[in-house]
Amino acid sequence: MEDSTTGTRPHGIVIVMAVAGIVASLTQTLVVPLIGELPRLLGTSASNASWVLTATLLAGAVTTPVVGRLGDLYGKRRMMLVCSVPLIVGCVICALSGSLAPMIVGRGLQGMGMGLIPLGISALRDLLPPERLGPSIALMSSSMGIGGALGMPLAAGVAEYASWRVLFWGTAALSVLVTVLIGTLVPPTPARTPGRLDVVGALGLGAGLVCLLLGVSKGADWGWTSGTTLGLLGAAPVVLLAWGWWELRNDDPLVDLRVTARRQVLLTNLASIVVGFAMYAQALIIMQVLQLPKATGHGLGQSMLAAGLWMAPSGLMMMLVSPVGARLSAVRGPKVTLITGSLIMALGYGSSMVLLGSPWGMLVITCVCSIGIGFAYGSMPALIMGVVPRSETAAANSFNTLMRSIGTTTSAAVIGLVLSQMTIRFGPAVVPSEGGFRVGMLIGCGAALSAAAITLALPRRAEQPEAHAEAPAPAARH
Repeated sequence: MEDSTTGTRPHGIVIVMAVAGIVASLTQTLVVPLIGELPRLLGTSASNASWVLTATLLAGAVTTPVVGRLGDLYGKRRMMLVCSVPLIVGCVICALSGSLAPMIVGRGLQGMGMGLIPLGISALRDLLPPERLGPSIALMSSSMGIGGALGMPLAAGVAEYASWRVLFWGTAALSVLVTVLIGTLVPPTPARTPGRLDVVGALGLGAGLVCLLLGVSKGADWGWTSGTTLGLLGAAPVVLLAWGWWELRNDDPLVDLRVTARRQVLLTNLASIVVGFAMYAQALIIMQVLQLPKATGHGLGQSMLAAGLWMAPSGLMMMLVSPVGARLSAVRGPKVTLITGSLIMALGYGSSMVLLGSPWGMLVITCVCSIGIGFAYGSMPALIMGVVPRSETAAANSFNTLMRSIGTTTSAAVIGLVLSQMTIRFGPAVVPSEGGFRVGMLIGCGAALSAAAITLALPRRAEQPEAHAEAPAPAARH
């Protein structure tokens, strides 16, 4: 079947969008298997090397809301093509890097590519017939988790058997391919919103997010009671409150806070933070348990590549369950899907109390959690777009993506703090204890249950996206 409004086959558009999302999210986890080697590879300290991860996080968080707003103003497909440029350039810079500074610059540019995912979700609303929209949004939304899960074993295998630079050259090639596919197979999307970019709002939100996320992500390195950490965490609410004051008085805001304050949008964004927290906690813990030596008494002694392979099926599970979640949303509403996903995640975490001691147990835990993540991630855009005007879909979805990022950052800080405090001595080294891992998993279980509780407070009859009730508007060529 061909979509008459665009002249392009809908399944072709969906495949391109899903591949774009997977590639963008893959770049975020690309260096995780290299973390232990980065100080030697870049000639720097372990603390400085952590900026390779932090730079990507900050760049993605700061630019994603801006890119979303620009997508509403100038067309989502156009902005997807714009986002692919720093993604490609960042990969190339990283591949050529021999020291810390260019690597941080390259990783920051890669972080700017994360805007591809919310832009793609929003573009689907303009390009697809109503009957194809639900499953397609679910698959595109799940691509964040799919790319992250598949990226771990891929990066581990390349890092173990080839030069680490191959990772970046490979992702550069994939990014070029995605750009070509978007440019040739995805029709132009209309610019839905008249107006201009709120530059002051963009700078204010960026400054507040940098203070918040930098304080949370680097607090363990700098010390939670250090002046720098406390200063950043104290400045964050002040800057963000000032930003909110500006946005409410601006006729053309970066983020329409009145729309964001609607009950369905507000509670979905709160649930997104908690789901993002729960999603990342199990990945952090299970990867460490798999790789710790068996002599610790609770480690499973897997190589970096084997650990990645044990976790790879979780990404496939997200892909497989996304149409099931979309069907559940169509029949019972996305609220039910989000509650179901949250409870499945809690079940996966709870099962860890029994299954934590074997690789097969780890596989079961990650697959069950990933089924829940697939349901939850696929339902959030439907809840958001059910009450957000078409003219603001990209900005609203980008803000929701930002909420997930805040959740994952907080998860890394909290779980890292727990594991650093609950330790045992293993020879000359200090490693997390089994009790620390179990406490971390229980925290993740609590986060998943909290997401379900927040979702229960959503309006009883969650609205479906407006696109289900009206045909996509004709795509205007820029």
